[in-house]
Amino acid sequence: MGRAWQDGAGNFMGSSVVRLKPGDPPASSLALLVAVQLCEVLGDLVAALNCQIKWPNDILLGGAKVAGVLLERHGDYVVIGIGVNLCSAPVIADKATTSLSAFGANVSRDDFAQSLAASLAIALLGWRSGDWPERILTRWMALAHPIGTALSLSEGAHAGLTGTFDGLEQDGSLRLRLDDGRCMTIHAGEVRLAGT
Repeated sequence: MGRAWQDGAGNFMGSSVVRLKPGDPPASSLALLVAVQLCEVLGDLVAALNCQIKWPNDILLGGAKVAGVLLERHGDYVVIGIGVNLCSAPVIADKATTSLSAFGANVSRDDFAQSLAASLAIALLGWRSGDWPERILTRWMALAHPIGTALSLSEGAHAGLTGTFDGLEQDGSLRLRLDDGRCMTIHAGEVRLAGT
C-alpha cells in the first residue's frame, strides 16, 4: 500500500520468508499467526505487559501502536515484515504510537530477535499441522479488542464505514456489524478503534 516504515536506533525491523506448500492454510492467515506470536513474545520478555491486537496485525500497548506486521506475497513465497518499537516510537500523523521503553521495559533488539525467531519457527510448524484455524483464531480473539468494539474503516473500498467488531470468519476476515444490524465481511483495509 506504499507505506513507509520508520526505524529508530535500537528498534526491531526484520523480515522472514515462508515458502507455501501444498495443503498449507491460507497465506493471509500468517498475519494473524504472527500477531499472536508477537504478543506472546512481548509478554514473555516483559512481565505485566498487556498487549492487544487490532485487526488484522497491529499490536497495541495502552491503546497506542507498538508493533506491526505486513505481508507481501510473491508466487509461492510470503515475505513477513515485522516492526517493533523497542526503544522509541515514530511520530505518525493521526496515529498514537508508543514503545516498550515508554512502559519501563528495556529489551535489546538482539534478544528480541532471537526470541521471536524461535517462537515463529514453532508456531509455523503448528500452523501447518492443524493449529489453523481453531487454535490460532481462538488465541487471536483472546488478545484482540473485544466483540462490540466500535470500529471505522479508514482505507480501501469501504473507507468511512463504521460499525462494531463482531469477530472473525474462519479465513481470518473481519466481521463488522453495521448500525442496521447487517454483518459485513472485510478482507483487507485499515481499521481504527473508536477514539483513536
